[in-house]
Amino acid sequence: MDGLYGLKPWFAGRLASVRRTLVARRVPPGVLTWSGVGFGAAAGGALAVLPPGPVCAAAVAALLVARLACANLDGGVARESGRTTRFGYVANELGDRLAEFAVLAGCLFAAPAAWVLGAACAATLPSWVALAGAAAGAPRVQGWPCGKTERCALFVLFAAVGAAPLVFGLMIAGSLATAALRLVRIARVLRTGPAPAGAAAAPLGAGGLR
Repeated sequence: MDGLYGLKPWFAGRLASVRRTLVARRVPPGVLTWSGVGFGAAAGGALAVLPPGPVCAAAVAALLVARLACANLDGGVARESGRTTRFGYVANELGDRLAEFAVLAGCLFAAPAAWVLGAACAATLPSWVALAGAAAGAPRVQGWPCGKTERCALFVLFAAVGAAPLVFGLMIAGSLATAALRLVRIARVLRTGPAPAGAAAAPLGAGGLR
């Protein structure tokens, strides 16, 4: 059920040397979070100014891989450097949302606004469901079928071929399905017992530590 999110351990392994270098140089984890937003904005800019095709797809793919790398590195750097804070979870979530909205903002110049705005609304739902579950004491649910990584892949597809109704239709339908499936998984977990005291303060996941 993890989808492309299941590749996260492999991806983190490829970034291990970069993570150690960042820790050694005492780079603040927040710099990585906001760099991810910057890479998302750059991907949005590429979608806005480049016509669909191999060049646009290559640029968007490279920038979104960099964006995902920053999202992976910020928590790892925070843990290894002893800079974890509770507000780091908030910054991590905010950075993820802003990075995705930045890509979608660029899509407004290349696709009908109704499709883009529909995708923007639908894409937030899986995260809100996961956050609500974590607040109730469930483990943070990630991944499949249209989580953050899959949406990045759809942006690359849009950069390659255009076809806004197809791509954004898939993003909307996939995001709605993901939110529903995550809700079912969370409900199953929470039905096994009462929510623990102070559940609203439960950790949201490893990626957001500062």
